[in-house]
Amino acid sequence: MTSEAAPDTMPAAEHSPDRPSISPVTRRPADTLAAAGDLLRALSAPVRIAIVLELRESDRCVHELVDALGVAQPLISQHLRVLKAVGVVHGERHGREVVYRLVDEHLSHIVVDAVAHAEEGSR
Repeated sequence: MTSEAAPDTMPAAEHSPDRPSISPVTRRPADTLAAAGDLLRALSAPVRIAIVLELRESDRCVHELVDALGVAQPLISQHLRVLKAVGVVHGERHGREVVYRLVDEHLSHIVVDAVAHAEEGSR
């Protein structure tokens, strides 16, 4: 059996210097890991990624998301329910409309980083 050296990799701090580092040896409770898995699953659909990117720019109501994304209103509403259930978005009623916003700006970084990574891979 031969041992090969690990390929050179960029330390996480250099890749994202403004992000706090998390020690890989820290054990996390199972419920925390399950919640993280739920969050990542919720962010895995292309329409939901597009919704997060839109909400990153500004708060939007459903019809604005429909117009911006070219997706039917019932589908946008369904995806918003999923994002709301895992705490990514929050809706606030303004008269007859519900305006959606990101609950926490750092959640959008997950999406932005994933899109950037995908774009890097396609070059």
